[in-house]
Order: sequence, then structure tokens, then C-alpha cells
Amino acid sequence: MDKLRCMEVMVAVVEAGSFAGAARQLNISAVMVGKHIQQLEAHLGARLLARSTRSRHSLSEVGAAFYEDSKRVLEQVRWAESAVERSRAAPQGLLRISAPITLGGQLIAPLVAQYLLQHEQVRVDLQLSDSVVDLAGDGIDAAVRIGQVVDEGLVARPLKPYRMVIAAAPAYLARHGQPRRAAELAQHSCLSHSVWQRRNEWTLFDGQEALRWPEVARFSCNQGDGLRTAALQGLGLIMQPEVLLADDLAAGRLVAVLQGSSPPPRPVHLLYAADRRQLPKLSRFIEHLVGALGS
Repeated sequence: MDKLRCMEVMVAVVEAGSFAGAARQLNISAVMVGKHIQQLEAHLGARLLARSTRSRHSLSEVGAAFYEDSKRVLEQVRWAESAVERSRAAPQGLLRISAPITLGGQLIAPLVAQYLLQHEQVRVDLQLSDSVVDLAGDGIDAAVRIGQVVDEGLVARPLKPYRMVIAAAPAYLARHGQPRRAAELAQHSCLSHSVWQRRNEWTLFDGQEALRWPEVARFSCNQGDGLRTAALQGLGLIMQPEVLLADDLAAGRLVAVLQGSSPPPRPVHLLYAADRRQLPKLSRFIEHLVGALGS
């Protein structure tokens, strides 16, 4: 039994004054109107309508109370439906996004700011973490991830690949010379990301030989920006994401070296659940991000 439909028929009968009038209003047969009322009365175990004349019906005491409550329920349903329509026209509400720390801080955060300037009724909670989040369990609408996609039943939209750059300050290269092969890194002062020692290592190439970034470092840090600051002081060579070093490379504060030995780029994807794509706040964000960073 469709309870809302039965309530709608009940209200139409009361307001039209007869089954025939309700049938015309709802564009169904009078027989069908009667069936809906019978189903409702059987479900409730109470008589709602009493025939007062040959064709007109009057409300019982229980029916009068049910009629008033039904009108309120139907009004709430109409309000909810209109709210959905409004949200389709104008994105609104809270959007929760997850992204890796460096990529998120350098690229995603500025794009989120642009998106918010375009959609004033949306709020964004951007969570930067290199941990893999559970979208459904953590209440995340969309996540940007680096690396191959593990099938989680999510939609994966490709973004620009994540590239690494090996670089040093001109002052360091003036003192120690520029390495010509990846194997020479062992004789240089290399600044290391401490997380690489446990996971997420990058592979360099010296011709056909695969090499790792030197494990022994005078300075290590668990944040790329700390390594960048040390490199700008001339402390040594770093290998960090292109998005983090782009401005320094363009300004000459850092110089890229061993470009043929840099690790292969890793894929980046924007992930979200297919059933949430219809939310305007998310669909517009997807369009915005893919438009700016789509591969």
C-alpha cells in the first residue's frame, strides 16, 4: 500500500466532497478512489468516511483528525520536494573533500577557494592527509588520491599526473657541482622525506638501473615544505612534487637536475560515489576540478 498516495486521495475526497470529484482532480477513476480509501481504512482499522447523501461523504470523528494530519504530512512532502528543486538550481550545503597534504595544499585548496567564490551557498571542509580515507565511513563527498585506483565501487575521474622533480639551489650546485647521473647522488648531500623510509618510496632510473633516493641524509623531514626551505638555503638536493617547487623553479631559486632520472609520474584521480553525483554541490565541484586539472 502506498500510504502517501492513499492520504492524498483521502484529502482530495474531503476537499472535493465526493469520490467523483476527487477522481476528476487526481485524474483516476472513482472506483480507484474507493479502493484507496478502503485500503487506508483497513490499514488503520477505523472508518474515516461516512456516506451522508447519495454521492457525498462526510468525515467521521477519527477521519477529521486524520484528514488534518494528512494535510500537514502532504505539505511537508511538497516542501521537501521543493527544497530538492531549489538545491538543483543553486548548489548549497556542506561539501567534505579529502586530498593529500602537498597536492591538496598547493593545487586543491586554491581551486576550492575559486569554487566557493562562485557558489556562495556552499561550505567546504577540506581535509588534508596522506592517509587513505573511507569515503562512506568518514562522510567524505569526494577524495583526490595519488596512485593506482583500487576498485571500491567509486567513480574515478583522472586528473593531471603527479610528477616529482630533483632540484637544488644554485648556491649548492656552485659548491658541489651538478650530478650527471643518478648514481652520483650517493656523493651529494641529499635531503630526505622521512616517510619514504617506511612506505611510498619513489624509484629513480640510471639508464636501465633502478635506484632509490639515498637513505642516509644530513636532514630529513616529514613535510615537503620543510625540505623545500632547507634546499632554498643551499643545504642539498631534494626530490619533491613539481607542484611544490614550480614557483621556485620558475624564479630560478631552485634548479632542476637529473630530469631524465626522475621517477615516472603517478596517476591522480578524483573519487566519489556514483549515487552522490546528482548532488549539485558535488557535481559542480567535479566539473570545476576536472576542468582545471583534467588530464
